[in-house]
Amino acid sequence: MALLVLAGLVVAGAVVYTIESRRLNQQIASQTDQEFAELATLQEDGRNPETDRPYESVGEMLKLFLQRKVPDDNELLLTWADGAPTGQSPQWNDISGSQWIKEVVNPLVATNGSTQVESDFGTLDVNVQTVDQGGTTGSLVVVTFLDRARAGLHETIRTYAIVAGLVLLVVTGVAFWVSGRLLAPLRTLRETADDISETDLSQRLPVTGNDDITALTRTFNGMLARLESAFVGQREFLDDAGHELKTPLTVLRGHLELLDTDNPEDLAETRLLLLDEIDRMSRLVGDLILLAKSDRPDFLQTQPVDLDGLTRDLVAKARGLGDRDWVLDGVAEIKVVADQQRLTQAVLQLADNAVKHTRGGDTVAIGSSATATEARLWVRDTGPGVPLEDRELIFERFGRSAVPPGDEGFGLGLSIVDAVVRAHGGSVSVEDADPPGACFVVTLPRTKTLEDEWPTS
Repeated sequence: MALLVLAGLVVAGAVVYTIESRRLNQQIASQTDQEFAELATLQEDGRNPETDRPYESVGEMLKLFLQRKVPDDNELLLTWADGAPTGQSPQWNDISGSQWIKEVVNPLVATNGSTQVESDFGTLDVNVQTVDQGGTTGSLVVVTFLDRARAGLHETIRTYAIVAGLVLLVVTGVAFWVSGRLLAPLRTLRETADDISETDLSQRLPVTGNDDITALTRTFNGMLARLESAFVGQREFLDDAGHELKTPLTVLRGHLELLDTDNPEDLAETRLLLLDEIDRMSRLVGDLILLAKSDRPDFLQTQPVDLDGLTRDLVAKARGLGDRDWVLDGVAEIKVVADQQRLTQAVLQLADNAVKHTRGGDTVAIGSSATATEARLWVRDTGPGVPLEDRELIFERFGRSAVPPGDEGFGLGLSIVDAVVRAHGGSVSVEDADPPGACFVVTLPRTKTLEDEWPTS
């Protein structure tokens, strides 16, 4: 910022100096032309206004011109004849007796020329105009002291340089202060990022203002929140998995340690028990792998799915889960963009859960409906329902409410349903049913399909 302002001030100063210098040169040339014009007017009159008689010589005319003329402070007027000065305007600059002035002026007399020379008085601009009068020849020499003429300009530029320097200091200070304030959140961002470790993701940046830096801060805080949630979920996942796998491994080890290899009956009984535990471990590992895959981009293979046909197929497939009064509540005749296999897996898991919490003869119903923005699938039963305090717990990994006798599940079924539905961008919840019982509702966002936009005629 300082270099940019400095460059701007230097360019501005150079432009001002150039313009003013040209204007000053034009002013000096105009003053010289005015002197020569007044001399020409005096020559055209041809008579001395004091005596009202014709000029006797050019010297008389030039002398009268000097008497009547008051030159500027930076200007000197000389009368010239026979190669030497004959008079000078009353100025402090006494150069008429100098030899160098003759060497400068004499070559210019014949051509009415002009030149610039360096002298003890600085740079001089010398202009000569020759006139004839009364048969004699003489010249008027106008000498301009350029250093003296430009003194005001130089003083102005010096003042400008001082003011520009002060402005540069002020701008640099303000820019330093402003940039410090603007970059403070970025420094805090860097320091916070340096302090974050895999064991501590709880730090957040203070959010103030409403600018791009604030937006970046909010984005960074959101990223930290997602990372913290992911790490916490990962630790909980590993802790829960380790806890659940510990029991079957302990059972396996205990039975192997107590196994009597000489007793065929004991061998057969232990073999069946170990195979059952291995099956349970395989189911647990399979469920855990499915939950781990739910966050991957390729977890779903979506396509337009006929919700009417899907609902009817679900009822047909669910009848094999148990001897219940299976009912089709209703169907929505729309298409949704979904992974049919994953969605079927989730709803059948809800149906299996309903079978576990009901008895023979109880009703289990499956239905679907739709609005302009969402589609709903539900599984309703006439069982004991889910207590209010457990309605969020049951969707967590290994979270369980009241467990019916004989249920050897791990508490992963509803968490798998939740993972599948969330992967579709939807949600799953449990509500009170009518008649009394539990009603698990899957809500999916409704996305237009090609068939919706171009219906068949």
